[in-house]
Amino acid sequence: MISSLRGKLIYSDKDFIIVECGGVGFKCAVSLNTVGKLPKLNSDIFIYTYMSVKEDAIDLFGFFSLEEIECFKLLLSVSGVGPKMAIALLSEFTADRILLLIASGDSKSLTAASGVGNKLAQRIVLELKDKVGTNFAVGGSAEIAAVGNATAMSNTKEAISALVALGFAQSDAALAVGKFEPSLSTEELIKLSLKELSRQV
Repeated sequence: MISSLRGKLIYSDKDFIIVECGGVGFKCAVSLNTVGKLPKLNSDIFIYTYMSVKEDAIDLFGFFSLEEIECFKLLLSVSGVGPKMAIALLSEFTADRILLLIASGDSKSLTAASGVGNKLAQRIVLELKDKVGTNFAVGGSAEIAAVGNATAMSNTKEAISALVALGFAQSDAALAVGKFEPSLSTEELIKLSLKELSRQV
């Protein structure tokens, strides 16, 4: 299993790169987020990799950060999500944003990724929400845990639903509500969250 590569970046495209290690070029499929962080051609590079082995192919997938590859592996644990679909999601969103969307139950936003329909997006949220909201340790995990907690209580759920009805994305609404004490009333949570959301505009 090839878990990382350290070498020279000799080619890059919008969806793959080639890293030369000891005279051998390794082609790795990558997300647009990784492409955006690449050094100049012929520069030294270190990337994390995931090797997919099938009957008819062996493919390498490359990731600039540990957070991205961990999110990639988490997505692969969902029935119906293969490596290419996971890369499509990581091209549309950062790893932290994906975890936030899952923790807040915002399946609708996930459909912005190429090839991700409503049913698959809902399955991703259903299968991963508990994992993400409680113990998935990546950057921003405290924020994600707060969102997970906000979506677990009746008054916070009601506040989030009210904000969504006002036109805010579910993930943004859950993130705003999650910043406040969950023991507050639904009305207070809505008022405070609206102020928080208006500052972000």
